[in-house]
Amino acid sequence: MIDGLISIITPIYNADKHIEETVASVLKQTYTNFELLLIDDCSTDKSSEIIGRLIEKDNRIKYIKLKQNSGAAVARNIGLSKAKGRYVAFLDSDDLWKENKLKKQIELLDENNVAFCFTSYRYFYDADNITSKVARAPEKIDYEGLLKNTLIGCSSVMIDREIIGDFKMPEVRKGQDTATWLKLLRQVPYAYGIYDDLVYYRVANGSLSSNKSQALRRTWYTYRNIEKLPLLKAIYVFIFYAFNAFKRRVKNEK
Repeated sequence: MIDGLISIITPIYNADKHIEETVASVLKQTYTNFELLLIDDCSTDKSSEIIGRLIEKDNRIKYIKLKQNSGAAVARNIGLSKAKGRYVAFLDSDDLWKENKLKKQIELLDENNVAFCFTSYRYFYDADNITSKVARAPEKIDYEGLLKNTLIGCSSVMIDREIIGDFKMPEVRKGQDTATWLKLLRQVPYAYGIYDDLVYYRVANGSLSSNKSQALRRTWYTYRNIEKLPLLKAIYVFIFYAFNAFKRRVKNEK
């Protein structure tokens, strides 16, 4: 029987509209041996009040308040430094999980002795407006493949730290998650995908295309400034990335 502790890391910044719903999706998990680390990046709304009420109901929830606003990467790294679990999962403060998400992932890692897995995820606007659009995870992906796709959703990832060791995210304001997956794929040959969409990814502003230009700029920055790819290789993989992103968008809009 698998019973390893999973540390779930969730950065919080002005998340009072959604954090209660997000935490509820964690507390409904069929795999129950977890700790939920909520890292508050100096929220100015009612997030801390809501979290205070949630902590009273379940001692698996841990609250860490940062002294100054530092961004999601710093918050996640502090979470990683405080995490007690062999396994680490990430969850954004406005996303949701299906109730068997943790169970399916820890089984995949344990049964196959692999370090890194992720799932498909479904786009949604709110609880009553879940779309048919799914970012489908491949069976596995390596470093070169991820450069051409950047399709691993942060809220879908689980890592076995006993295999991969301790790690940190690059402390940049945007794109730190993809940069981290690329870093880890320099250590292990593959990240393994679960076909089932076990994560609901909340779409901001009611539009799947609202952040496309930002994503393009962020990906280019990752290639050149974090991965230090030569210009020609960066152009080469960026063309693939843009094409694959466009292809997924067209497929999902059918």
